[in-house]
Amino acid sequence: MNAMMHADIKSLKLLHSGKVRDMYEIDEHHLLIVTTDRLSAFDVIMPTPIPGKGTVLNAVSDFWFKKLAHIVPNHSAEMDLEEAIPDAEERERVRSHAIIVKRLKPLPIEAIVRGYLIGSGWKEYQKQGSVCGIKLPEGLILADQLPEPIFTPSTKAAVGEHDENIDFESMCEIIGTDLATQVRDVSLQLYKEAAAFALEKGIIIADTKFEFGLDADGKLALIDEVLTPDSSRFWPISEYKPGVSPPSFDKQIVRDWLETLDWDKKAPGPVIPDTIKEKTSEKYLEALKTLTS
Repeated sequence: MNAMMHADIKSLKLLHSGKVRDMYEIDEHHLLIVTTDRLSAFDVIMPTPIPGKGTVLNAVSDFWFKKLAHIVPNHSAEMDLEEAIPDAEERERVRSHAIIVKRLKPLPIEAIVRGYLIGSGWKEYQKQGSVCGIKLPEGLILADQLPEPIFTPSTKAAVGEHDENIDFESMCEIIGTDLATQVRDVSLQLYKEAAAFALEKGIIIADTKFEFGLDADGKLALIDEVLTPDSSRFWPISEYKPGVSPPSFDKQIVRDWLETLDWDKKAPGPVIPDTIKEKTSEKYLEALKTLTS
C-alpha cells in the first residue's frame, strides 16, 4: 500500500499544511481538506508516513459526522470532488483522503472531553487532586472512569508548539460566555453519545478533542476531524483494567518505540522501521473496522 506524505495538488491553492492535513482553497465558500498519512508524535512530524492512516481517519470522521449530525451541524459540503479538482490524476490520487468542506471561521480553542483518568489529567490529579482545575473525588487510580465526563478546553498551538490547557473561565474570556457554554454543552453531548455507541462495539473512548467553527450567521458547526484514533484515546474493552494504562488503537506503538530511543523529541524525528509502521497501520484499520462493522 502506497503512503501519502503530501497531497501535492498543483491545481488548487495550498492554504495550510498541518501535522496531518493539507488544506486547499476551492472557492470563497469551499475548502478541500486532504488527510495525509503523516504521523506526528510529541508534536514532531515523523519522516515516515503510515500507509492507509489518512484513509482510515477520513472514513472514521465521515462516519461520526453523519451519525452525530442531529446534535450539531458539521462542515461537510455537497460539492463533488469532480467539481473541486479539475485534474483527473490529482483527483484520483487523493479521493479516499479528501473531504470538501464549507469555509467557516474556526474557534481558537480545542474542546476536550475526558471520561477516564489518563495522560496529563492523571499527572495533575496525582499532584493536585484535580484535572484542569476541576476537583475530582479522592482515591481514583490510573485509567479509572470519572463519575461524569468533564470538559477541559485548551488553546490551539501552531505546528511544533504545545497546546495549553485552560479553565472554562479563560475560554469564556476568549470566545464569550454564551458561545463557550454552547461549545461545552455540545461537546459533552457528542462525547456521551459516541462513547455509548463505541462501548457497544467493544471500544472505550477515554477522551477526545473536538474543534468548532462559525458560519456567516454565527451558527456553530463541528469541523476538522471527529472521534478518530488521532483525536481520541480508543481502548479495547477486552484489555481494560483500572490501574494499568490500556493499549490503544492509534500511534501508541510509535510513541512507545520512540521512548526507547536516545531522541530529544525535537525535529527531525527518526525514521520509523517497517515493523512498527505496519503494526501502526493495522491498529488504525482495526479501529475503523471495529466501529463501523
